[in-house]
Amino acid sequence: MATNQPIIETEEQGHFQRSLRLVDGVLLVVGSMIGSGIFIVSADITRNVGSAGWLILVWVLTGLMTMTAAISYGELSGMYPKAGGQYVYLKESYNKLIAFLYGWSFFAVIQTGTIAAVGVAFSKFAAYLIPALSEDNKLWKMQTGMDSCNNPTYFSISAAQVMSIGIIALLTFSNTKGVKGGKWIQNIFTSTKLLSLFGLIIAGFVMFKPEVWHANWLDAWTATKASLIDNCNPDAGFSVTPIAGTALLGGIAAAMVGSVFSSDAWNNVTFIAGEMKNPQRNIGLSLFLGTLIVTIIYVSANLVYLAVLPMDEIAHAAKDRVAVAAATSIFGAMGTALIAIMIMVSTFGCNNGLILAGSRVYYTMAQDGLFFKNAGKLNKHGVPEWALWAQCLVAAILCLSGKYGDLLDMISFVVVIFYVLTIGGIFILRKRLPNADRPYRAFGYPLLPALYIILGISFCALLIWFKPQFTWPGLIIVLIGIPIYFVLKAKDKNRVS
Repeated sequence: MATNQPIIETEEQGHFQRSLRLVDGVLLVVGSMIGSGIFIVSADITRNVGSAGWLILVWVLTGLMTMTAAISYGELSGMYPKAGGQYVYLKESYNKLIAFLYGWSFFAVIQTGTIAAVGVAFSKFAAYLIPALSEDNKLWKMQTGMDSCNNPTYFSISAAQVMSIGIIALLTFSNTKGVKGGKWIQNIFTSTKLLSLFGLIIAGFVMFKPEVWHANWLDAWTATKASLIDNCNPDAGFSVTPIAGTALLGGIAAAMVGSVFSSDAWNNVTFIAGEMKNPQRNIGLSLFLGTLIVTIIYVSANLVYLAVLPMDEIAHAAKDRVAVAAATSIFGAMGTALIAIMIMVSTFGCNNGLILAGSRVYYTMAQDGLFFKNAGKLNKHGVPEWALWAQCLVAAILCLSGKYGDLLDMISFVVVIFYVLTIGGIFILRKRLPNADRPYRAFGYPLLPALYIILGISFCALLIWFKPQFTWPGLIIVLIGIPIYFVLKAKDKNRVS
């Protein structure tokens, strides 16, 4: 049961080094959010909603939801400025079981799967410069069966997967040497990423193509859905169907799977509260400023796509690489190399932030007896080294499995459920602890937090109805955590007794 007053466990914070400033927090939010998604997912969004107006609306709606959640989290971060972030908020608002189910999902796929996906994205785009690193360069493969189209299926290991594991291991090693090294990697790569993105956006508007822009906005609010004519033959092309009413709502929900994934990981800064200076103030500000910056960048990047590419080219860009198509239109043949370098910088910095922050959740779970005991120990540099390497191992396994992409498509549903639960915790704690110290109060309470809860539940309900394949696998991952929780709790009880 949650305590009657918010408890800040200063013992573990005494071991962490409070060396991160507000600017470090903002750059961690930005760096963790911007990976490879903004360069790719607009193609799938366009296939689901089909027009310029709905494409931009999906990104704006996702941005508003993200910012609303972020400023609401500010209140919780002020009450509980300690390592673990969202895990701690769920534990204090509800109970250890709900918190563990989040932490378990986080370890099993949310954070580790994201690390794997971002790592492979780095390698895929590095292959533009070094072809030997391509995902098509299979170092080993073994046939495992036949798919529904009667094509052979393989378990394979590509050069891109091996390279991604190497990058993840390198960044994990760097982060075991203390938070300051990770901070500098994060700040340098995020700053470079921001300058590159702003450069692309400015160049896009300079090379603005009026005829393309006007054509894209001529019928901006006629929603359509593009579906493969033959699932077994992608070269057969797409059929385009107008959608409206509930079908449109389903299309928006399906489209938001990509934008929600691209906008996720903003909460990573809450996991490192034990290493932030003045966390009661700086965590909330980092969340607000970071999500605001990313929302502006994401909407601006999509406006650039619309300014230089016809809707059909956005929807059907080769391998969904919309940014490559846009950069080629802007810069010519050298655009591919420029985007490849930009995404390598983006994904490298993104993964550093994910690796740095994620291990702090497992550390706090171990302190509660709900994770491997060694994860709850700090090394001589004041970081949870064992937890870092455990996270690295799972991410590496997901890299080799090749299933991280499927899992992440399906986990957006679970991620939003836990966001809804966490923000619901604000209402619970306001009632249970009305006189608790709140250095920062959720902006727009109760309207904005309630609005996020309504939008989040609507998003999840629409996915259950229209895209069940995006929901049940994630729920299974969460539910597997229930028996694991009771086993760990029993072991912890026996150890104490």
